[in-house]
Amino acid sequence: MAKKTNAKREAFQKKQEQQGKNIVMWIIGFLIALGLIFAVWTSLG
Repeated sequence: MAKKTNAKREAFQKKQEQQGKNIVMWIIGFLIALGLIFAVWTSLG
């Protein structure tokens, strides 16, 4: 029974870790996009 619980816990941890990495990548991508938009906007102004 304990092995089954540990396996579920490990699977959940792996899933959470992957989701966390995805969120970090989205945030970094969003910041880069904002930086590019800002650079274009300042060069046009």
